[in-house]
Amino acid sequence: MDGEKKIRTQMKKRGSADLNDLQKRIGYTFKDIQFLRTAVTHASALPNRIQKNSDHHHYYYEQLEFLGDRVLGLAVAHLIYDVFPSESEGDWAKRHAEAVRESTLAGIAEKLDLGGDMVLSSGEQRSGGRKKKAILADVLEAVIAAIYLDGGYRKARKFIEAHWRDLILRAPRPPEDPKTKLQEWLQAQGMGLPEYRLVARSGPDHAPEFKVALAVSGMKEVCVTGESKRKAEKKAAQMMLEQIADSEKTSSKLSGKEKKSNE
Repeated sequence: MDGEKKIRTQMKKRGSADLNDLQKRIGYTFKDIQFLRTAVTHASALPNRIQKNSDHHHYYYEQLEFLGDRVLGLAVAHLIYDVFPSESEGDWAKRHAEAVRESTLAGIAEKLDLGGDMVLSSGEQRSGGRKKKAILADVLEAVIAAIYLDGGYRKARKFIEAHWRDLILRAPRPPEDPKTKLQEWLQAQGMGLPEYRLVARSGPDHAPEFKVALAVSGMKEVCVTGESKRKAEKKAAQMMLEQIADSEKTSSKLSGKEKKSNE
């Protein structure tokens, strides 16, 4: 327990002296401010000796991001279910993918000015960390998790609806997303779901690189890298769609040649 208290004390010194303004902007007052402080703390801001602790959760945002991603996914799904009752599940999936994509989250984080309250190392600050879309998106998910852990799902959902409802309503038609488009194509062919596999994660905690492989039956496996797992999967899906389109063009040309030879 002494070790945990020591880390909390060091975190408070590294964090913003007063997070009241941030709490006002997000519309929620924390009972335990440590949740919020952790949510806005980047791994680069902590010395290596306290970055990982086998007995306690980390005191930077990555673990909260993992939880916040799931809370956001559920709340957005529920919102879409309520707002568009007559649409198909496929259209819901498109709307959901657009609502939780990195650029959408980064935009909301920018409006809330989360970058201004993030705790970063001097190196990460110099490299423009406060404006990096991947970091902003991750911190927003961490803030959602912080609200969920401190106040429960209803409070987290209230925050999400306040910032996502109008955004979702502004889209008259479901948007297209490479991952959703690929899944729909596979389903139309009677094939199984695409298989995304995390091959490796490299780089420091504050600037990770994810290598993702995508396998589809009958197609050459695609392997790409991205600054986030979500972005790498999206890139892989787009490359697979292009490979499928090329394959279909080739098949069409061969079919045309065979038809002419038979005539």
